[in-house]
Amino acid sequence: MLDLAKLAVKIPGVSEHFHQEAKASRQRIEQAQLILEKTLLAQQEIIQKQKEYENYLNFASATPLEPLNTCFQIPPAPLSHSVFATDGSQIAPSHHEIAYCYLLNIGRVMLHYQQNLHPLLDSIPEIYYKPEDIYIARQWGIRTEDWMGYQRSVLEIEMLSEMACRWVRPPGAHSDPNLAMVDGSLIYWFLDGLCSEARDRILLPILSYWEDLRQNKIPFLGYISASRSIEAINFLRFTQCPHPHPNCQAYCGSPLEKSPCQGIDPLRDATLWQYLLQPGTRSCLWKSRLKILDLYDEAHRIYFCYLNVGSEIARVEFPAWVAEDSELLERSLSILLSQVDKGFGYPIALAESHNQAVIRSGDRYSFFNLLEEQLISTGLNNVGTSYKEARKRRSIA
Repeated sequence: MLDLAKLAVKIPGVSEHFHQEAKASRQRIEQAQLILEKTLLAQQEIIQKQKEYENYLNFASATPLEPLNTCFQIPPAPLSHSVFATDGSQIAPSHHEIAYCYLLNIGRVMLHYQQNLHPLLDSIPEIYYKPEDIYIARQWGIRTEDWMGYQRSVLEIEMLSEMACRWVRPPGAHSDPNLAMVDGSLIYWFLDGLCSEARDRILLPILSYWEDLRQNKIPFLGYISASRSIEAINFLRFTQCPHPHPNCQAYCGSPLEKSPCQGIDPLRDATLWQYLLQPGTRSCLWKSRLKILDLYDEAHRIYFCYLNVGSEIARVEFPAWVAEDSELLERSLSILLSQVDKGFGYPIALAESHNQAVIRSGDRYSFFNLLEEQLISTGLNNVGTSYKEARKRRSIA
């Protein structure tokens, strides 16, 4: 139990700390704005340096495809369109439960606007209990809990692609603009630490489902709220480099050491663009140059922009084929903004897919109760939770 009386004594110190941080952040923003103006004047020259010395840098920076001070107004969304979204949650395996297994629950949402069609809001559960499901990742040194999360990423994209590409249209229906969305990044950072065999089991299926979306001309976006990325800020570091060439390995040593170009560290991209974008506008387009993207197909390399949705500065990611079609990208962002407006600050399709996917404590107990009844009905004896789990559920406090 949390003792609020004891906690209250510690709160003033926290408040003072964040007050000082806010003042320091404002100073960093002012400095970053000056650096951005300076960088804008030599943008193409810096891009050339970035390409030339990419393998000698201790940091990852994205490449701007438009002027850094771009503030593009997003037009209103088309009246008639469809939106598809998925999100997932899970019950992790536990040796204290009735059976060692895990469950993935994927929430699906399909919303149609101005089309007189029924929406879809449901969830699809999948149970993994076979030894090849539970223990396959151990041969690569991956924990079962981590592998479960990777499998969830695949399942979310699989169901998104299946729903968006194969939903049954009524006879004679014309093709309206569509948009598929997921919550979070399209850059799968966890792949970087996996061996090639494990990585292929995750990435190859995902790319195949992405390709299905491309073949059906259904754009898809990754919506990142409260982004912590510094890919764009890192591009400004080239202007601050005091050396003849941006060669970190030659001049700056270890990437853990503070370099002279880190004057505005730890400012985030979203924090800076909050002062550069008006509501309903986007930043310039950026091409991510993260090494992990070398594993992706060229058509699916990730681009992004920052979008002022009114409630926050969101990072929006999309594959190359969407970025290269300016009309398609503009329409996709307009539908996204409409979704944020309908969701009062967060895309309503993503919020509803989360609500469909979420597994509450009561759902967890119901799942294991169903499993227990089934095991008993098959003649298994001594079925039940461990004493530890049973005791935790019945506290005397």
